[in-house]
Amino acid sequence: MGGVVVLLVVIVLVLWVLASCIRIVPQAYAVVLERLGAYKATWSTGIHFKVPFIERVARRVNLKEQVVDFPPQPVITKDNVTMQIDTVVFFQITDPKLYAYGVENPIMAIENLSATTLRNIIGDMELDETLTSREVINTKMRASLDVATDPWGIKVNRVELKNIIPPAAIQDAMEKQMKAERERREAILKAEGEKRSTILVAEGKKQSAILDAEAEKQAAILHAEAQKERMIKEAEGQAQAVLKVQQATAEGLRMIKDAGADESVLTLKSLEALAKVADGKATKIIIPSEIQGIAGLATSLKEIMTDKPAEQK
Repeated sequence: MGGVVVLLVVIVLVLWVLASCIRIVPQAYAVVLERLGAYKATWSTGIHFKVPFIERVARRVNLKEQVVDFPPQPVITKDNVTMQIDTVVFFQITDPKLYAYGVENPIMAIENLSATTLRNIIGDMELDETLTSREVINTKMRASLDVATDPWGIKVNRVELKNIIPPAAIQDAMEKQMKAERERREAILKAEGEKRSTILVAEGKKQSAILDAEAEKQAAILHAEAQKERMIKEAEGQAQAVLKVQQATAEGLRMIKDAGADESVLTLKSLEALAKVADGKATKIIIPSEIQGIAGLATSLKEIMTDKPAEQK
């Protein structure tokens, strides 16, 4: 019975040892293998076997891209302003062997290296340049860290400045400056708006005045044309009236002539015309000599006719 128990124990131990010698490496990982304390091989993805008691797994390495957020580091600018800057480093292990044997604590080494590199870069820049040159600082830091971490089997893919925290007094001054700048821009925009409004109002008044002048001009032209048409019509009417009078006079003379009127009739018509002339408002009347003779004759006849009745009495 005792021999059976010992055999079972030996079988269990052998199975456990064999199981411990079988390793499955998952995707995006690598295993550094040592034999008798010396580097033997690097296992990639898949199933692997090691020699018991002679070989051991020295380090299991993550090959994925990793992100490390370092706490704020105090830095001094070229113009002696102390500020706090924290960085974010994106890196990836490219050589598991170098990563396992290159440096004792790779993350701490990267943190200290990023702090010193950041101080060197910021020390050559002034405050305003630091606040506006994030991309330049990121590029310089990435290049410096990539070169420094290459012997450790680490590749730095990207470095970002997460926060730049200047002193409180400088922050207050910057806020006041930004407020003044916003107020200045607001005043400029307001003045430009008022200027534009004034220009538009002036242009509107100008256009209105032009349109009013055009309307008055057109009205004057139409009025003048109407007056002209009216005068033409009146002149044509007067000409027609004169023509009608002349035609009537000619027709009257023709009728008298056709009727065979003698000298006495003509004399009578002349006297009638003279009477009509005398009825006018003119202060001077020019009478032809023939008419004067006839008038004298008429006067003599009137006196003779008047004397005869007197004698008969």
